[in-house]
Amino acid sequence: MNTAARLARIQPSATLAVNAKAQELKAQGRQIISLAVGEPDFPTPPHVVAAVKAALDAGHTRYTPVPGIPALRQAVAALYGRFYGAKAESANVIVSNGGKQVLYNLLMALLNPGDQVLIPGPYWVSYPDMTLLADGEPVIVPASAEKGFLLDPEDLERAWTPKAKVLILNTPSNPTGCHYSQERLDALADWAEKRGVFVISDEVYDRLVYAPAKPSTLARRFEAKPESYALVGALSKSFCMTGWRLGWALAHPDLVKAMNKIQGQSTSNVCSFVQHAAVAALEGPWDVVEEMKVSFQRRRDLALATIRSWPGASCPKPDGAFYLFPVLDAFYDAEAPNSAALCTRILEKAGVALVPGSAFGDDRCIRFSYAVADETLKAALDQVGRVLLKKSK
Repeated sequence: MNTAARLARIQPSATLAVNAKAQELKAQGRQIISLAVGEPDFPTPPHVVAAVKAALDAGHTRYTPVPGIPALRQAVAALYGRFYGAKAESANVIVSNGGKQVLYNLLMALLNPGDQVLIPGPYWVSYPDMTLLADGEPVIVPASAEKGFLLDPEDLERAWTPKAKVLILNTPSNPTGCHYSQERLDALADWAEKRGVFVISDEVYDRLVYAPAKPSTLARRFEAKPESYALVGALSKSFCMTGWRLGWALAHPDLVKAMNKIQGQSTSNVCSFVQHAAVAALEGPWDVVEEMKVSFQRRRDLALATIRSWPGASCPKPDGAFYLFPVLDAFYDAEAPNSAALCTRILEKAGVALVPGSAFGDDRCIRFSYAVADETLKAALDQVGRVLLKKSK
């Protein structure tokens, strides 16, 4: 069967490939621990679950406006004032089926064929492929582990060409967990404004930042120059709502209208009763997020200390999200010469599923998610360590 030529430009999901292999081993009776999925192990907060039940009982099961119900768009706009002191209006907001659709819609609305998108690497797996699907050209701007996987304006300047139209920033980062301070984030924004490059700021993990680091945002930059920025947010990580599929963009009203046009011809509105639950999440208590952060920070410290104890391993200390991205190429050999092969060895011999760094643009590394219970995390790390250290002797 003939399929569209554009599909040849993109790669299948490495995370799904790892999961498929893990499921195959489970079917054979193996006990597999997954540190591959970026999904908190905590339940969705009770008040959010109650809100969705109430919405169903109230009959909120019909179509809604494509960009979202008015109460939700207002709640998203108000969120940036609540946490960051930035003013936004409902007209600046569109809600979509998760942050992933928001990003896809943004790139489809912003790019013309051949436009370049500057993507700091390591990067979230879908940025380059979404760019390609939108007929753009991804330009990876690598950041090293030695620099904490963070870029400076000089790095962007070296990668810039007149074709560069969009810069994607992600802080805290998936896959590294590394985080730009407000000062460093503003410096990158200053560079983008100087070069006339539009900035998409992926802030999905913005509330999962660990002290002494503080959350950073481009919300105030957006307020000052809404034609130059779009912010992406979601409830998946902070409110443990990965399966609920709700994300949003904060953007100029004209860009919101363009995204509305795209979404109206693809998925239409987000699930109606989930939108009502999202209002309860955004307007209700956020203490659950603070409680999760305590657990995540404890798990980060446990995992970081363990990984750093492996001879030959190195890993920057992440300030947010729930990922570690250690450099493990010291453990490569003829049988496992790259991150994908090493992940396969770990899965088969240790029973632990991880994601190869090649999926994120750095083949020296492997991504570990610590969004699992403490005892599960410790058991998984012990098993991985035994495999790596045995092979390195």
